[in-house]
Amino acid sequence: MDNIFEPKYQENVAQNAPLADRLRPRTLQEFFGQQHIIGPGTLLRKALEADDLPSLIFWGPPGSGKTTLAFVIAQLTNSNFIGLSGVTAGMKDLRAAVEKAKEARRLYNRRTILFIDEIHRWNKAQQDGLLPFVERGIVTLIGATTENPSFEVVSPLLSRTRVYVLKPLAPADINLIIQRALNDTERGLGKYQATILPEACQALIKYSNGDARLILNALEVAVKNAPVIKSQRTIDVKLVEEALQHKALLYDRAGDEHYNVISAFIKSLRGSSVDGALYWLARMLEAGEDPKFIARRMIILASEDIGNANPLALIVANAVFEAVEKIGLPEARINLAQGVVYLAKSPKSNKSYLALCRAEEDVKNFLNLPVPLHLRNAPTELMKKLGYGQGYKYSHDYTPEAGQQDYLPEKIKNQKYYEEEKDKK
Repeated sequence: MDNIFEPKYQENVAQNAPLADRLRPRTLQEFFGQQHIIGPGTLLRKALEADDLPSLIFWGPPGSGKTTLAFVIAQLTNSNFIGLSGVTAGMKDLRAAVEKAKEARRLYNRRTILFIDEIHRWNKAQQDGLLPFVERGIVTLIGATTENPSFEVVSPLLSRTRVYVLKPLAPADINLIIQRALNDTERGLGKYQATILPEACQALIKYSNGDARLILNALEVAVKNAPVIKSQRTIDVKLVEEALQHKALLYDRAGDEHYNVISAFIKSLRGSSVDGALYWLARMLEAGEDPKFIARRMIILASEDIGNANPLALIVANAVFEAVEKIGLPEARINLAQGVVYLAKSPKSNKSYLALCRAEEDVKNFLNLPVPLHLRNAPTELMKKLGYGQGYKYSHDYTPEAGQQDYLPEKIKNQKYYEEEKDKK
């Protein structure tokens, strides 16, 4: 079983791993950023201090500290701690972890925290296999994912966990990480006696997109390849750009810029701006956005903003999603572009969406209104005697006028949710 928190693994990390792994924080004091979830007085911080963690899912962009935070918890908690990778581990590894958890409970009365990195890489069957052990308290789950848990984690498992959203690291946090890396002689780059110029440091921060791993690994390349002058190394902007290999777009997959760009994309489609939608599509793809995320949002828009003004839009959007799944990048960008142009040029209507919102409002206001007797199912004689199904008109046996009957509960029988389309002038 690939337990990424075993001492042997950590020893190998210290000797061979990239700087980002060697410098991984071991305590909350070494952990930079995410104060909104682990700062003093927060629920997660209190749970850590009380050693009373619920099952958690950390959702955030690469390099924001999901695995690191789990590692810190491993050091702080008085629990048996097992870590698995969603990429390499399978059901056999899960069963082995569960047996270890049962043994820890039986022999030492200790609970087990099971950390699954990249939990979104597990399929539905694997996640369903995990569910009973979380539900029965055999393990406390900590899952880490870069993908939206609403789409990538099965609903029963999601309902039994508390989701924490990690943000891209702020520039001040990135700066502290850079300085720590340069000065740490035990696990960092201190032995190289390197100095980074202010403009080079700012370039690193700018290009980081809040990703600590990206910056640390680029910094290590820059330091090791910097010219040595009188035992000193100086990191300039040119070295930084060579280490990064390209000037990255300022974009992240879980922070404000992510939501700003996808918002601009959707509003361009809604506003029938083909050029605007194509630009924001290109922007997201260039920055590394998951094409399935884009395709999912297009499916939603096809029903919410186009609806029955062009029913084919939903079919096209679904076809685009299937194409993206089957083909993948880079070719799938062509499928996305075709779908974007079609959706942008389609006539727009949100009538169906608004009708649903009105119906939902009545459901919330009136709760469980009784189903009219004539609409109820009557599979038994007792139900028939109670009037279930009595008076129902089977629509195919009547003309539309003669078959008229109430389909809503008595209290709201005159409600009108859907407004017919009117020609827009």
